Amino acid sequence: MRKSQFLALVAIFASINVVSDSFMSLPEFPSGVWYSWIFLVEALTGIVLGPFAGFAATFIGVMIGHYIYFIDAYELLFTVGAAIGAMFSASLFRGKWKLALVYYTALFVAYFVTPIAWQLPIWGMWDTYLAYAVLIATILMIRKGLWKHESKRLPLVLAISAFIGLEADVLFRIFIFVPCQMYQIFYGFGAEALQLIWIVGAVGTPIKAALSTLFTVVVGHPLVKILKKANLFDDSMDSQLKFSINKLSCRSSFFQRRTSRFFFNYDGADWFPFFNDDSWQGYIPDFLESV
Repeated sequence: MRKSQFLALVAIFASINVVSDSFMSLPEFPSGVWYSWIFLVEALTGIVLGPFAGFAATFIGVMIGHYIYFIDAYELLFTVGAAIGAMFSASLFRGKWKLALVYYTALFVAYFVTPIAWQLPIWGMWDTYLAYAVLIATILMIRKGLWKHESKRLPLVLAISAFIGLEADVLFRIFIFVPCQMYQIFYGFGAEALQLIWIVGAVGTPIKAALSTLFTVVVGHPLVKILKKANLFDDSMDSQLKFSINKLSCRSSFFQRRTSRFFFNYDGADWFPFFNDDSWQGYIPDFLESV
């Protein structure tokens, strides 16, 4: 893929994110962590563009979109979670899971060591617990070599990658809201207000996550195939594998050349060709003869 083509693709997705973040989402479900339609495209943006470009395109989109559909200045902080979600969807899609595992674990620990968290319904975050369990199962799939982008498994890989990324977005916003005490600093909420938010959000947020996951599978499946055929999709998991194989092949060739010289070029004075120091010539052959 040419650099200009990739930049054009980033610009297109950044524009899509701007449009998605400029309109209010489902009026029937105004609660939860997403107030615009950004949740619908964030995972797909990351999967198509990759971790870093996906983060950048989503970040640009939400920053501009939040100024168009302005709620309050505090939302500019919370909406960074969308870019983080895009990044984790992209990383997991490419088989990179370590950072996601550390991220999920750290944010769960931060939440549950916060005193007020124990006054909130523990089931109110049931979708994030499910995502954590799915992440563990995905890690086992990756380690067993079952995480493949072939046609039959691509929908499953897209769905899991999207879901894990979306819930990573949710966890970031919860982290800012509760462990960082922004519920009190920004909004002046007490425990009763948080309990109501948790109860309502336990319904609205998973519905939006499910819609986004479905959208990512339906649109992403043909889109990834089209971009691959046009050489506009960089699947770094495959390229990393090819790089590792080539690197291993080079090392093997180097070793073969060295060992062939070691075992077949013995003539006494030039017995050990790795070293140019004359002090080795004579010592090693004498040593072997003594043995």
